[in-house]
Amino acid sequence: MNSAFLAAENLVKTYTSRRGPFSTATAVRAVDRVSLSLARATTLGIVGESGSGKSTTGRLVLGLEQPTEGTVSFDGNRMPQEKTNEWRGLRARMQLVYQDPLAALDRRLTVGVQIGEPLQIHAMGSAEERKARVAELMKAVGLRADQAERYPHELSGGQRQRVVIARAIACNPELLVCDEAVSALDVSIQAQVVNLLRDLQEERGIAMIFISHDLKVVRNISDRVAVMYLGRIVEEASSDEIFRRPLHPYTQALVSSVPVAGTALKQRIILQGEPPNPAARPTGCAFHPRCRHAIARCRSETPELLSIETGRSVACHLMGSAPITEASGRTM
Repeated sequence: MNSAFLAAENLVKTYTSRRGPFSTATAVRAVDRVSLSLARATTLGIVGESGSGKSTTGRLVLGLEQPTEGTVSFDGNRMPQEKTNEWRGLRARMQLVYQDPLAALDRRLTVGVQIGEPLQIHAMGSAEERKARVAELMKAVGLRADQAERYPHELSGGQRQRVVIARAIACNPELLVCDEAVSALDVSIQAQVVNLLRDLQEERGIAMIFISHDLKVVRNISDRVAVMYLGRIVEEASSDEIFRRPLHPYTQALVSSVPVAGTALKQRIILQGEPPNPAARPTGCAFHPRCRHAIARCRSETPELLSIETGRSVACHLMGSAPITEASGRTM
C-alpha cells in the first residue's frame, strides 16, 4: 500500500455527540479502521447507505478533517498537519467536487470569477493568463464563453455542476474526490457529467474517489469499488467482480437492487430495518441485526477485512460457507 499514489491506513474518526445541553457526551465513531489505496489515473468507488461514513472518509483522505487515529499518505508523503503551509500547498493538487453545486457556489459572484478563484488563491499566472485559463476550463467542461458572466442561479443544475468541476480542475489537481457529485441531477445529465469526468481523467491522468449511493453510476465510472457499512469497509474488489459476484451479504443486497433493462427484480434482497445508530453500535458484526445468514459468532466477534483472493477483500465470518453463496450475483 505504501507505493500507492494515495494510501490511507487504519483511519478512525470519532465525533462527540450530545442530545441536549445537560446530556452526557457520547462518542460516535463515523469511520472505523478504514484502509484504502488508489493508483494514479484510476477511480475508486465508495458505496453504502447514508451514514456509512463515505463522505467522512473522503474528507479524511483530502486532509480536510484530521483523523482521530490512522494516517494518510499522498504521493509518498504523509499528509501534513491541517492549516500549515505544506497543507495549503497541497490544496492545488487535490480537490473536492461537492454534491450540491448551488450551495457550493457564491450566488453573488459570476461563475467566471468563481472558476478563476483557485488560480488567484494559488497565485497562478497573470490576470490575463487567468482569464484565458477560465475560458479554456469552461470549454473543457462544455460551457460557452459568454456564460462566464452569468450567476449560478441563471444556469441549470447540470451547468452549475460543470462550473464546480471546472473550478475543481483549475489548478490541474492530481486527485479529485467526488462526493455524490451527480446524485442531484437528472439521469441524462448524470451521464453527461460522468462522461466528462472520464474524459478529464483520461486527458489529465487524474486519480478519483467517487462517492455515491447510486450503484449504476459507480459501476460505470469505477475501476475498483469499496462497500462501506457503519464506518467500515465490508468488501473491496474490482468493479466487474463486485457486480458480477458480490460476496458479502450487504453487497449482495445492494447489487440485487440495481435494475437491469428488460428484467424484473425477482431476486432482490430486501434488508429489514435501518442501519444501526453509530452511537449504539451492535456488538460483533455491525450488519448482523439485518443479515439473514447471521450466526452466533457474528453477534459476538467483529470480522476483519481479509484478502480472500487476488485483489479482493471481504469482512464476513461466513466467507466460504454455503449460506453466503445462496444469493449469487447477476450478470449485469
